[in-house]
Amino acid sequence: MKKIEYPCVFLRVKAAVIDAIVLIILIMITSTVFSDIGEVPVYTKVIVFCFIFLGYEPLMLSIFGATFGHRMMSLKVQQDSKDKKLNIISAFFRFVIKALLGWISLLTISSDKKGKAIHDKAVKSVVILDK
Repeated sequence: MKKIEYPCVFLRVKAAVIDAIVLIILIMITSTVFSDIGEVPVYTKVIVFCFIFLGYEPLMLSIFGATFGHRMMSLKVQQDSKDKKLNIISAFFRFVIKALLGWISLLTISSDKKGKAIHDKAVKSVVILDK
């Protein structure tokens, strides 16, 4: 049986920074596409940008088990009790809690034996090294 290893806070923060850069790039590309199209209603732009911002992490976690940042740092997010990806609802609530708490959510990582942040505890997820 493979031994599960849990990442340090630094790797998780690096993954979050990479994901922030990915989001900025996605928004810049979308803005360019909207500019090239011409007249795009404001409500359409708002819906698309909200979908990018609110959907990126939950969709990536529920489909692939990791965001681009996680992949680059060799991390994977899964259900704590089994080796399964989070469903879209759990992934969304994990994202919302993480977004609301910000860096405060990471304070519990060093004191938890599995390195769980507050948002991981809330939805029963765990981040592991995926070597």
